[in-house]
Amino acid sequence: MQPTPYRDFLYTTQEGLRLYARDYGERTAPKTPVICLPGLTRNSKDFEALAGFLSQERRVLCPDLRGRGLSEYAGGADAYTPQNELMDTLDLMTAAGIHQAVFIGTSRGGIITMLMAAFRPVALKAAILNDIGPEVEAKGLERIAGYAGTMETPSTWDEAAVKLRMMNERDFPNVTGGEWRAFSQRTFATDENGAPKMDYDPKIGTAMRKGLDAAKGELPDMWAQFKALAHVPVLALRGENSDILSADTLAKMAEEHPALTPVTLPDQGHAPFLDSEHEFSVISDFLERHAL
Repeated sequence: MQPTPYRDFLYTTQEGLRLYARDYGERTAPKTPVICLPGLTRNSKDFEALAGFLSQERRVLCPDLRGRGLSEYAGGADAYTPQNELMDTLDLMTAAGIHQAVFIGTSRGGIITMLMAAFRPVALKAAILNDIGPEVEAKGLERIAGYAGTMETPSTWDEAAVKLRMMNERDFPNVTGGEWRAFSQRTFATDENGAPKMDYDPKIGTAMRKGLDAAKGELPDMWAQFKALAHVPVLALRGENSDILSADTLAKMAEEHPALTPVTLPDQGHAPFLDSEHEFSVISDFLERHAL
């Protein structure tokens, strides 16, 4: 039996929530630690392949944000905001004894990363933004709002894999049946009977829809927060078929940031899985180039 590649890391936020993270690698590793922040309804499991790869040389923390995975649920929908999740991330850094890190943020996690740059710039050594930028496409947000917290739970793991494939295969045409099965294991938790169950608080979807309703179609941008990343190198990854980060926004990000590396990943949508040798190579090359 192989040893678990990570340690369970539990911490309590200043707000009193009991949260969970996976803690990979040696705590005293000399290279810059990495903190991986997941998407809206995702959790630490999304980074298991990447974290295993990166932790050969550095410590890697992968939190379940509040209301996801093994972390405690918040009291109400209004508590699920990027700003609150930013403060939770700072509490994680304090509890783990990490003062500065490379942040890898997928979607919502990238929004938190940009907020971090504006709120506490010294916490960032570099940023890797996975299919997210300072402008978000409305059609993509509407698609996510249509299922977040409302999707019917599949009754079997085969059904879970088929459901996820039907929802996503247009934007991820080369993902195999076995890979969709593995993705379903990262998407759903397991109930007491071994069947899939939802792995996040459905109020997260409620919070998103309330925010979209309040915006009335006028989505705010985050260019000011993105520009706060000017002091660190940035790797911006975009899925070729993404409906969240447009090619035009990625090009503008490269114009605005003095040390941004834009990479488009072919045959992927929102958000790239970050679990292939090619993606490992892109990320490790970026880290090595900047001596991180």
